[in-house]
Amino acid sequence: MSVPELVRQFYDRIWERGELEAASELVSEDFTFRGALGTEVRGRAAFLEYVRTVRATVGDYRAEILACVTEGDAAFAKMRFSGIHVGPLRGYAPTGRRIEWLAAALFRFDRHVIVELWVLGDLAGLDAMLAANSRSS
Repeated sequence: MSVPELVRQFYDRIWERGELEAASELVSEDFTFRGALGTEVRGRAAFLEYVRTVRATVGDYRAEILACVTEGDAAFAKMRFSGIHVGPLRGYAPTGRRIEWLAAALFRFDRHVIVELWVLGDLAGLDAMLAANSRSS
């Protein structure tokens, strides 16, 4: 599987479809992850718990790859995450409204699995959207 395809499947299968069993194919057992919302975890099991939490908070979760550049054992992706705010998020009660935020994701691979992912999310933009949605609910 090519690196861009691995990145696409990571977001499509695990995040969007919730196929958590796909993690055994796509990420290493000792996967190191720092998510767009600021959470850091180590290990596949801890990562999957984080995925469950985010998917329970952001319904109809979508991860759109806007660009992906690869070099050697690394890839960089410009991302747009979106969904429906259905659970408490960053101190804001659920509004049932659509939210979205941009992010930059830096992947590191080893033998066709993801071993490390560091995602920097636009949390200021997300917080502004959550605050605006909370005021108009």
